[in-house]
Amino acid sequence: MKRTLLFIILVGIVVVSCTPGPNYLENPSSELIEPAGFWLGLWHGFISLFSFIISLFSDNISIYEIYNNGTWYNLGFLIGVSAFFGGSGGGACKKSKWK
Repeated sequence: MKRTLLFIILVGIVVVSCTPGPNYLENPSSELIEPAGFWLGLWHGFISLFSFIISLFSDNISIYEIYNNGTWYNLGFLIGVSAFFGGSGGGACKKSKWK
């Protein structure tokens, strides 16, 4: 039981540490970092539920990375959200109760 709880806490810390960060364009004196691409979009989409819950309690966490490279980040984000929430038409395969 203690190992399970420890494992859950450890996984939670790892997920929280990988959430999208603050908007670097908001403060022009900060170092410019390379914009987020496809792989970060995929990761941010996959952890979007956790990012949303944490963003309710913290102003420093956002769901979507503002500083991204555009289309590739958006594609990765959508694929990540779809993979996490299971949205690829799985309900269409089930047989209907009503005929």
